Amino acid sequence: MLDVNLIRQNPEIVKEGIKKKNYPESLVDEFLAIDEEWRKLTEETDSLRSQQKKLSEERKIEEAKALKEKIQSLEDSLRSTEEKRKQALNKFPNLPFDDVPVGKDDSENVEIKKVGDLPKWDFTPKDYMELGGNLGIIDTETASKTSGSRFGYLKGGAAMLEFALVKLAMEIAGKHGFVPVVPPVMIKSEMMKAMGYIDRHEDQDETYFLEKDDLYLVGTSEQSIGPMHAGEIFDEKDLPKRYVGFSTCFRREAGSYGKDTKGILRVHQFDKIEMFSFCNPENSKQEHELILGIEEELMQALKLPYHVLKICTGDLGSPAAAKYDVETWVPNENKYRETHSTSNCTDFQARRLNIRYKDKQQTNKFIHTLNGTAFAIGRMLIAIIENYQQKDGLILVPEVLRGYMGVEKIG
Repeated sequence: MLDVNLIRQNPEIVKEGIKKKNYPESLVDEFLAIDEEWRKLTEETDSLRSQQKKLSEERKIEEAKALKEKIQSLEDSLRSTEEKRKQALNKFPNLPFDDVPVGKDDSENVEIKKVGDLPKWDFTPKDYMELGGNLGIIDTETASKTSGSRFGYLKGGAAMLEFALVKLAMEIAGKHGFVPVVPPVMIKSEMMKAMGYIDRHEDQDETYFLEKDDLYLVGTSEQSIGPMHAGEIFDEKDLPKRYVGFSTCFRREAGSYGKDTKGILRVHQFDKIEMFSFCNPENSKQEHELILGIEEELMQALKLPYHVLKICTGDLGSPAAAKYDVETWVPNENKYRETHSTSNCTDFQARRLNIRYKDKQQTNKFIHTLNGTAFAIGRMLIAIIENYQQKDGLILVPEVLRGYMGVEKIG
């Protein structure tokens, strides 16, 4: 949620910012019109309440009663306008930082770094589904029988590889002060709304909603980690507050029919390790670089080739003011695929969640929130299986994971 005063005092700046994210500038004028009506109704209602109180104190009972009906009518109008105002405010995305590249969509993201040599073989490499099928470690056929399309069983070496990745991520993130947490995978609708992930119809189409229980299944751990501190006020000395969460995640993949329909790249259920930080606004850009650095540390530990993209304005999610993606080389597709992202959401989520901190002057201010992928398990398995495949069809285990798995090869 944006600061109302920012929209009131700097409407042109807000228009420019949301336009860069492909949102209509008309949102600003629509909100300001409703906001003006709300302010007038609020002022009028408060004035009549004050008059009613004075009349009651002067024992002018009949006049006070006459005002009561008028006040009730105004309060009804105020409540209705307040709801419209809230809905209008929730349509705004976060504004991008000035240094975010301006672009219409993901085709205009900017590569800022490339790391690692692409693999070379003296044999014809296979894709991960053929390799996983031959080894009996990835089974989407049985999952289709039990659950339908876009599900899979991880078995044997693939399952053990997942547990090894979780252990590695927890150790490296923990070294940087991230506290491990296993959060709920279902959250209240008010909390999902506060995180800013269901404001648009296309966002809602991606989520699983349990209507009878008014609960959403999370699509990423950050959606249940962010609300952990809703309504709280931190002391500045206790910041940053960092968590690394492991959870199963659920996505309908409503907008991806016809794309990546086979395998485990785009599935309805997957496991993920996610970093999340609550920090002082002055330090949030530095915190963002730290999270990106941890993502790169994890990739370099696995010795996988990757590149880093600075995400352009048109490809930023609604809550993000800035974002980086890490894409890992997938040999069979002969291209890099997104495996990590990290976003600085500034105070956008904190305003809705009412998470603040007390600064040195004892003033309560809204905190900044950031998130970043440690590992999206399915995508990491794809990258490891394809990049570490051997001529005999076995999978070499990355050296950093061998201590966790107890084997050098999966076969």
